[in-house]
Amino acid sequence: MIKDPPLLKIRRFSTEFEKKTLVSLRGAPLGYLVDAMDGRGALDPRIRLLEGYPADTMLVGPALTCHCGPGDNLALHAALAEANPGDVIVAATDAFEGTCLTGDLLMGMARNHKIAGLVTDGLVRDTSGIREVGLPVFSRGVIPNSPVRNGPGTVGFPVVLGGVRVASGDVIVAGNDGVVVIPREQLQNVLSRLPEIKAAEMETEQAVEDGMELMDSVKEILNSNKVQYFDDPSC
Repeated sequence: MIKDPPLLKIRRFSTEFEKKTLVSLRGAPLGYLVDAMDGRGALDPRIRLLEGYPADTMLVGPALTCHCGPGDNLALHAALAEANPGDVIVAATDAFEGTCLTGDLLMGMARNHKIAGLVTDGLVRDTSGIREVGLPVFSRGVIPNSPVRNGPGTVGFPVVLGGVRVASGDVIVAGNDGVVVIPREQLQNVLSRLPEIKAAEMETEQAVEDGMELMDSVKEILNSNKVQYFDDPSC
């Protein structure tokens, strides 16, 4: 590269939602949300809630994305400056494992800014301090090595982390089962499908309680010409 890139590129984007829209997602099982998107939307399972949080910890809010270069967190600082209260900072690091992305002091600043929480494919440190801050933090692990603040980085542009594309304004719903991303344009469809999915789940749960051993749809496949059976000649 002949010319150095800007230290930061910042795309300003409104992440505001009606509060009742997000409240309706809090407490929804993550599996229901994924089913409403045809079985997709969850991040890499290595991106997990830090240990030590209450079992019912949930993180729900609109994403504000940033991309930090390896070993750098300038873009994360810039994201805090751009964020609205209630935003979830989604920080991509290309899964860099040489240094942490953040520790308790920066998360304390995020709390002061009324950020809802952090999701990153990077690593963190100062985990006991982060838990004391109280913000839910989802990361790939822990390392004490320090980052720098040199850039380059971006804020507000789409990123890919955990195998999923995330854009600012998408909705993050996360808990002990992982992290789910609902694209903003799919949100209303997901909300409208939740009652149907819940009803089907409850019906199947009752059938299992009543002794169901196989779903009827699976029995139909197993008894159809779509399955070829082979006898073991050694028997």
